[in-house]
Amino acid sequence: MERWKGRVALVTGASVGIGAAIARALVQHGMKVVGCARSVDKIEKLAAECESAGYAGTLVPYKCDLTSEEEILSMFSAIKTLHQGVDVCINNAGLAHPEPLLSGRTEFWRNMIDVNVIAMSICTRESYQSMKERHIDDGHIININSLLGHISHPLAISHFYGATKYAVTALTDGIRYELRDQKSHIRVTSISPGFVKTEFAYRMLENVSISAEQLYSQIKVLEAEDISSAVVYALGAPPHVNVGEIIIRPVEQAM
Repeated sequence: MERWKGRVALVTGASVGIGAAIARALVQHGMKVVGCARSVDKIEKLAAECESAGYAGTLVPYKCDLTSEEEILSMFSAIKTLHQGVDVCINNAGLAHPEPLLSGRTEFWRNMIDVNVIAMSICTRESYQSMKERHIDDGHIININSLLGHISHPLAISHFYGATKYAVTALTDGIRYELRDQKSHIRVTSISPGFVKTEFAYRMLENVSISAEQLYSQIKVLEAEDISSAVVYALGAPPHVNVGEIIIRPVEQAM
């Protein structure tokens, strides 16, 4: 990770859970991290904690609604002005609504696609363009995917969300092919966690018969730091090594 010191990483959805853990880990390793979310109060608190801990890097909170392309483009413009550009893009932001395929509400399906697929694609495109215009040939794009991007779960409320994560799997492969066509050495990685103890499941299962507490009490689930460690591993691999896919399950998880 030594070569990443002082370089700029964008982490979307950095206010809580996996995103916050990734932002903290990258700051610990000396990176300038722009952490974005719709609300930045928690990112500001995390930035103060990182500064108090004496970490080598810095965390810069940025308010951005990823369902708005205008706001995303404005964020990239600000990063260019203040920090020259993005060297690492961590597409972490994602959401799930418990909307089955046979009875789900269209507005919530669209919201999942807007955040999980479209916003990720826009951030990837803008990060690549930022790297290209500055002749950065060793950048890295990391997509926080899901185990549900590789398998189907029988629980009906997971099906549409899983479809958006299957899209992330396909898009990550497509990005790698396009980068190779451009003779670029920018790397791309998909990290697909199983059950992780974050606020994510509490939100998704808020009005469903099975609760997040029930889910988390059945087995020893992953922590957000387990995923940030995977990010550091992928970033820290030698420049000629592309860690394309990491699937992380709790040992006791069945599927």
